[in-house]
Amino acid sequence: MVTQPFRFSGSAGKTLSGRMELPGGRVRGWAIFAHCFTCGKDNRAAVRIARLLAREGIGVLRFDFAGLGESEGDFADSRFSFDVQDLQAAARALADDGKAPSLLIGHSLGGAAAIAAAVDVPLIRAVATINAPFDVAHTLHQFDPAAIATIDAEGAADVLLAGRRFRVGRGLIDDLRSQDQGARIAALRRPLLVMHAPLDDTVGIENATKIYVAARHPKSFFSLDDADHLLSRAQDVQRVGSMIAAWAAPYLTPPPEAPLPPVDAEAEETGDGKFQVAISMGDHVFLADEPASVGGGGTGPSPFDLLSAALAACTTMTLRLYADNKTWPVTRIRTAVGHQKELADPQPDLFNVRISIEGAIDAGQRARMMEIAERCPVHRTLERGARFTTAEGDPPAPCEPPEAHMEAMDRATGV
Repeated sequence: MVTQPFRFSGSAGKTLSGRMELPGGRVRGWAIFAHCFTCGKDNRAAVRIARLLAREGIGVLRFDFAGLGESEGDFADSRFSFDVQDLQAAARALADDGKAPSLLIGHSLGGAAAIAAAVDVPLIRAVATINAPFDVAHTLHQFDPAAIATIDAEGAADVLLAGRRFRVGRGLIDDLRSQDQGARIAALRRPLLVMHAPLDDTVGIENATKIYVAARHPKSFFSLDDADHLLSRAQDVQRVGSMIAAWAAPYLTPPPEAPLPPVDAEAEETGDGKFQVAISMGDHVFLADEPASVGGGGTGPSPFDLLSAALAACTTMTLRLYADNKTWPVTRIRTAVGHQKELADPQPDLFNVRISIEGAIDAGQRARMMEIAERCPVHRTLERGARFTTAEGDPPAPCEPPEAHMEAMDRATGV
């Protein structure tokens, strides 16, 4: 994956600051993430969900609404209506950049804004909300009643929100009070995924019920069980990202087919356990870890397990290519690889390869296939050693396209 800055002009002419989470391989579609009230694009949940979706092939734009984070503007001048218009401006900017979004995702008040924005954006084919309020005026519950009284009387006041102090004007209060969100939900006419935590003590679960009842089909509800409002636990973010990726699949609009780019292997810490990392290689994502016996969580193969797996896979594929080209009646090939360290030997790494070949072939053919097994590109790479370039920098890493690896396999089998 690659994270890139994305700046665009918002509805009021202010420059809004965003980040694009770009998939490392084939792009399934594009989405926009609307953050929760006062949170910003770099909120932990926003970042993690966007990156999880990028690993699943869904590029995501997350941006700061005007007056927050790195975007221009004054929060005192903010309006819910302006946030809705800025989401619509983001959709147009992405489309102009060749990344037309088909999915809107919103967290808390951002979920309400996503519903409101989608009504008037034909590009958007589906909406997902996370702990969103049914009535946007519900946000006023986060305000001290005395502060609201001061704003009503004097036009503005300093308000403590989520541990930070903001200057809030009467315009925001009046705007929140004037919204008819129920009518918008009924008019959405797009697939809607409502995700909500039953124990959310900021936006109660009754909001999810009201949204679901007001919406038309197709609509889905997913319970976030004991998650909190801000999805502060990594496992809750993981569930949300996985659910959105699976649910949104039919509604994504992939870009026109293009040649697949070279695919590098990227490992990123998940924060779950001491060693666990998420491995992403193009469209493929899986976990790697260390065994519990050495302090890991045992949630995935270890680095040396993956190295052994690479040798086993390449050996099996090379033999299949050779057998097919010879039209030999080989029905099944299995390769097992075990790794050992023999520290007293000048070459301490020992890979034990065991190959099972099923089919009606004679002893000479079997012997020839065992010779070919040692020609597989990964075998030769390990045997000869390798060179490395190690430098600080963001992904991707330079690599060859898939066709180059197939050419190496062809040469190994004499094709």
